[in-house]
Amino acid sequence: MPLSAESLVVIDVLQKSGVPPLIALPPAEGRAFFNAAFATKPEDQEAVASVRELSIPVAGGSIRARLYSPKAGKLPVLVHYHGGGWVLMGLETHDGYCRQLANASGAAVLAVEYRKSPEFKAPVLVEDCFAALQWAIANAEDLNIDASRLGVVGDSAGGNLAAAVTLLARDAGIPIKCQILTYPAVDATLSAASIEENKTAPLLGKAEMEWFYGHYLNGASVDAKHPLVSPLFASNHAGLPAAFISTAEFDPLRDEGEAYGKKLTAAGVTVEAKRYDSVFHGFMLMSKIIPEGAQLLDAQVAFLAKHL
Repeated sequence: MPLSAESLVVIDVLQKSGVPPLIALPPAEGRAFFNAAFATKPEDQEAVASVRELSIPVAGGSIRARLYSPKAGKLPVLVHYHGGGWVLMGLETHDGYCRQLANASGAAVLAVEYRKSPEFKAPVLVEDCFAALQWAIANAEDLNIDASRLGVVGDSAGGNLAAAVTLLARDAGIPIKCQILTYPAVDATLSAASIEENKTAPLLGKAEMEWFYGHYLNGASVDAKHPLVSPLFASNHAGLPAAFISTAEFDPLRDEGEAYGKKLTAAGVTVEAKRYDSVFHGFMLMSKIIPEGAQLLDAQVAFLAKHL
């Protein structure tokens, strides 16, 4: 299928706004630019009953986090890891989505601002994300969350981190009810057929993935096939939480996300998988224009109603 009319509108808007390719700027400069360019606008911020700024201790420092609570009382919690190629984006770029997810699901959303590459390499980012999960459990009373109803959610690089966290949590005996992985990066070898098929796709193509992995893995203490980098290559996927995995037709990460769903299913994990046709990587954050973004949120909420 061709790109949808709405997808073409977004591409046109980005081009006319002078937004450069994601890899056009050095990491630190690009981080500042794209964090501002894609930050949720005030008019797009749904009101949430409570929004709390937090600091979470991690090895060698601390990281920012933000807790969205849609109503009073002890709530189930979703720990959220944002996308951005392990280099870009942050709390502000995903603020609108986290507000929508909290309100629509009735769960608290703990958004985590993990440290970025190339300043920090794999597996430090995964360790930050796992530390945030452990911290949330340890501080459940103060946060007014129900740690027995815990899920993780992430898009793109955040989907990669969420999937890796479930592996660490399973091995540590920490129960997670469910995982929502939105066009996740789960194979750093970049060997899936869609990498070539969609190598020049809008927003994210093969060159962008090579650039992101270059910053994340160059000089890292783990290689491309390590399960905390490529969860697809984990030796055992049994015992992982129920998963909702969404992919996009015009996305280089499409095939690896779908392959991960099949791996989980083969290991006995409950999986719901959905490919969204006619859209490209990143559509989740573009629901104001691309209707599939709103459809995806509805599907995620329906999944959470069953598993969280």
